Amino acid sequence: MRSCSTLSRRRFLTAGAIAALPLSARNPNDVRIRSIDIAYEDFLYRAPIKFGGRALDRVTLLNVTCEVEGRDGKHARGFGSMPMGNVWSWPARSMGYDETLAAMKALAARIGGLYRGNGEFGHPIDLTMALEPACLKAAAELSQGLPEPIPMLCSLVVASPFDCALHDAYGKLHGRNAYQLVGPEHLSRDLGAFLGPEFKGERLTRYLHASAVEKLPLYHLVGALDPITASDVSKRLNDGLPETLPEWIRYNGLRRIKIKLAGNDMNWDVRRVAAVHRASMETQRELGVKDWRYSLDFNEKCHDVEYVLEFIRKIDETAPGAFALIQYIEQPTARDLAAHPDFDMHKAASRKPVVIDESLTGPEALLMAQKLGYSGAAMKACKGVSQSMLIAALAQKRKLFLCVQDLTCPGASLIESVGLAAHVPGVAAIEANARQYVPAANKGWEKRHPGVFEVKDGYVHCASLNGPGLSFG
Repeated sequence: MRSCSTLSRRRFLTAGAIAALPLSARNPNDVRIRSIDIAYEDFLYRAPIKFGGRALDRVTLLNVTCEVEGRDGKHARGFGSMPMGNVWSWPARSMGYDETLAAMKALAARIGGLYRGNGEFGHPIDLTMALEPACLKAAAELSQGLPEPIPMLCSLVVASPFDCALHDAYGKLHGRNAYQLVGPEHLSRDLGAFLGPEFKGERLTRYLHASAVEKLPLYHLVGALDPITASDVSKRLNDGLPETLPEWIRYNGLRRIKIKLAGNDMNWDVRRVAAVHRASMETQRELGVKDWRYSLDFNEKCHDVEYVLEFIRKIDETAPGAFALIQYIEQPTARDLAAHPDFDMHKAASRKPVVIDESLTGPEALLMAQKLGYSGAAMKACKGVSQSMLIAALAQKRKLFLCVQDLTCPGASLIESVGLAAHVPGVAAIEANARQYVPAANKGWEKRHPGVFEVKDGYVHCASLNGPGLSFG
């Protein structure tokens, strides 16, 4: 059985088809790539965060600058940035942090070469989707010399800042926001060319806001290593930022709290949610807040759906009122859905929306998840703006619950993430974890987009995300 990380997309995409388009379909607003530059930034976390059982205390950002040329000879430069996220996107068992990071950097160099070498004109979605098979082939070739193959999810993360930089450059060339440039006057092909006959004749404009929504609720993360109350703090950081959940609630006016769980330790998971609920309830009551919500992240560690159902029963008994406040549950079981067709989520999804996250590597993966009972999708800019736009259309057509999560994205990568959330109808909430774990990487961005980076009322304010390109400012 094929892994979901290597699922074919031939039901949806005709890879490399730009050159085969008839001349009548070639758009005067198309661009081609003139140059690609790659750079890296490294930051240490103020406090560690746990991904899939591994504690992480640092991040490397992949920054990409892309120059494009229009058919009229005009040029523009765009920018894209994304955390490499190797611990999350590539949980290798036989490779260490430095090894997976080095392999991702090698892949970034290969992808940069592929973008530089593509001389075709097209819309950013055309170009990115046509280049994706070559990017995945490059990952497969690099994998031949590695103890473990580079997963498709990891390849998407590495490719995402190239896609973002291309969209940013395209928008700047045309002097408009990237989300306003997906109609037929800019993107010649309809959605049927990317998502199949079900979408024949439809345009992305039907599934995207031309202007950013005013605001989105912010989900604050309570990681497995994070103190909940003052009694959990062994040694304070004293760096001017909150350190306990009540402190964060007051500091940011939080109304949404995401709880990281073990997924393989029922007692710990139940106690953790009960502790968060108790601290939240006490603090929100003091502040006079009556409406707040939780989301649960089991880190893919649940051995089956019965674990989730048993957890729900125990939460009802242990923390009265907590279950009613749960907005959604994030992918509880292993990301390789094709290898686990028995992981049926229908019963759990009948209680609360259950969203696909790590498994979401493309349209086929989303459809497979829906068949298994998943009722929602967690979109991430780290899988590319182009793919996320297409996933947004497919998810809305299927009436799925939608949220946008980040990869502890700071700076430009958070702008990409919030911009995506602000332009997709129906998105429930947004994450912005860098303010908790790596605020140093946000320096300078607060002045450009205070509403995004300075949260005071529990909401990320998005009015500044209507500028040219991806609105970096």
